[in-house]
Amino acid sequence: MVREMLGFQPYETFQLLIDGGGVDRTNTLLIAACDAYVRRGKPTVPEMEQFEALAARLFPAAGPHARAKGAAILARAELLTPDLESLIAAYLGDDLVSWLGTAQNLSEQTMLELLSRQDADIAAALAARPDPTNIVLAKLFQVNSRKVYRALAANTAISLRGAYLSALARSAQMDHIVAESLGTRADFDAALLAPAFFDLSDAARLKVIRAFSSRETPAAPIKRTIEQISVANAELTKALMKLFSENRRPEVTRLFSQITGLDEVRCGQIAHDTSGAALFVVLRAFGCTAEDGLKVLIHATSHDQDRSKALAEFVTLFGTIPQDSMAYLMSAWRGEVNLLELVRPEYQPFMQESKRTPVAAPARNPAIDQAIEALARIGTRRAG
Repeated sequence: MVREMLGFQPYETFQLLIDGGGVDRTNTLLIAACDAYVRRGKPTVPEMEQFEALAARLFPAAGPHARAKGAAILARAELLTPDLESLIAAYLGDDLVSWLGTAQNLSEQTMLELLSRQDADIAAALAARPDPTNIVLAKLFQVNSRKVYRALAANTAISLRGAYLSALARSAQMDHIVAESLGTRADFDAALLAPAFFDLSDAARLKVIRAFSSRETPAAPIKRTIEQISVANAELTKALMKLFSENRRPEVTRLFSQITGLDEVRCGQIAHDTSGAALFVVLRAFGCTAEDGLKVLIHATSHDQDRSKALAEFVTLFGTIPQDSMAYLMSAWRGEVNLLELVRPEYQPFMQESKRTPVAAPARNPAIDQAIEALARIGTRRAG
């Protein structure tokens, strides 16, 4: 009887069955009707209209268990109208969030209805979908929830530009998970993660630094502090080498506090960053070259990994990262700059990486390669 229902029997027939059969018959009809609709595959427009009218009558009249079961069955349908989506959303219960993550299509009408519930879990599920419309996105970015912003940051289907870019960049300063997600995206300028630098993984920190390669930056307020301090690079590197080799990191913290103008907490983070990324920023901001900088990094970086690759990476960075850009990055740590200025055309990297043409590796300097090997041996012996 239920199979005849879809498109072949008038709706009035089933209305009489519902009205005269009580809740038990309504429950049976609801589950059978939903199962028949799902098995139908792609129903015709008249069939959809008839089932929509029938479902709108059956769901409210059925019992709670039958409504939940019918919604779960209907959620597997290949084709749903906005009204059918609304019925599923109304009666699916605890499985609603899971369905929002797997449903192939979801109408704007249904998304907006769900957002009106002001439920963070539902909003986060919608933020992770590949098909939110501009209206839905505008509503999602208004939701004050870390769950939602984490989902938005990880959703590569969302184009990051304008107000959306600004909102996520600000969120990254307060949430390290948002920052890490943005750091993995190829369409996001990692330089905008500078304020979250110390909350990022080692790999993500290096990506932030690389984002400043071959690009101009606005004037950095901290540059005036650097210029006013008469510190010779040779004296600075010699002092840092001694302190790091003797593991006197609290004294390194005080030294950085004196010469950088950064607060002592931040200087402590730099001094204890055994990856060398934060230390590189300071060294390059003060104009250190690869030859001088490596002498410090070899003593400051961790001894529990093969450092040859990491040190070679820093050699490349010393050659491609402008001194002023690292001063700008240090100013970002102090909250003195508006990082969104980097989006302007004049501050974009000189050479954008091509997806078709591989970027040529910088020429290797044999003297630096030998220095890396020699310093690595020295550092290993001292560590032992």
